[in-house]
Amino acid sequence: MPLRLYDAFVPNAQQQLGALLNLIDKGEAHCRENDLDDRELIEAKLAEDMWPLPWHVRSCWVQTGYTIRCFEQGEFTPDFSALPETWADMRAMTKDAIAELDAVDPETLEGFADKTIGFVMNGKRMMEMTGQNFLLSFSQPNLYFHATTFYDILRMKGVAIGKRDFLGRMRIIGQ
Repeated sequence: MPLRLYDAFVPNAQQQLGALLNLIDKGEAHCRENDLDDRELIEAKLAEDMWPLPWHVRSCWVQTGYTIRCFEQGEFTPDFSALPETWADMRAMTKDAIAELDAVDPETLEGFADKTIGFVMNGKRMMEMTGQNFLLSFSQPNLYFHATTFYDILRMKGVAIGKRDFLGRMRIIGQ
């Protein structure tokens, strides 16, 4: 049986977003347990020219349910209008992304597989891809990049997390 676009993208994105929720919780708990101001982690970056934690949460949201919503119009424009400012805001944004993915109809998404999607930045159409290529060669790698960077920032700041925290809940037979 051929792999459907839904199966190649949505469950993986749901898994990664679930792991992100856990990482958010662990980051906040680390601040509480070590009497740190939340800003110590929330404003942290891997490098000076990189984004802090809230940007990575926003990017994970953008690359999942938001992207699929954009398919209706045939254009994707990154939305960075409102960054989460607190752990609760990051958690809410991640839960919103999960809810959007939970609502995706597999057949509707499959209908976008061959549809042309334009990438628009600053009002200019930069490139075009099929919906399938957009999700699998742009959105999915971006989702993993930003989730990984979120994880890396927490590790760099001493949060006790490991690979299983990054992987989240895997789809194991019998569960």
